[in-house]
Amino acid sequence: MTSGQLDTTAAKHSGVEKVGWVHVADRRLLVGRNQGRTLFYLPGGAREAGESDLQTLAREVTEELGATIHLETASHVGTYVVLRDGRDDLLTFIAYTAEHEGELAPHSEVEELAWVTSADGDRVTAAERELMATLVERDLID
Repeated sequence: MTSGQLDTTAAKHSGVEKVGWVHVADRRLLVGRNQGRTLFYLPGGAREAGESDLQTLAREVTEELGATIHLETASHVGTYVVLRDGRDDLLTFIAYTAEHEGELAPHSEVEELAWVTSADGDRVTAAERELMATLVERDLID
């Protein structure tokens, strides 16, 4: 486990909670940047009332990227608790991989997509840096 990684049960008791989609291709991680923001983040977002992690993941990826997630292929990558960028409250970030169908393109509030490696830590939020450390440990990204 990386320093920010906790088990899901413990993590649910702290601050804001978001679910994110981990999509790696050619040893690079897909991230998006919202309009008016500087840092990139994983596609995903906050759970709506009554949603499970995977329902949130599917809805958010469709809203932000226009793609459909195949929930039966979803796999938990890790749960991370970090200070939110520029704030003093905690973010619990639950990350999943899953296969998808459809072309990935910015939708809704997402202005730009990028493919990053661990060398791009200054371009992403703290939660993504924690996740990227896990992906490097697992030899999935450079």
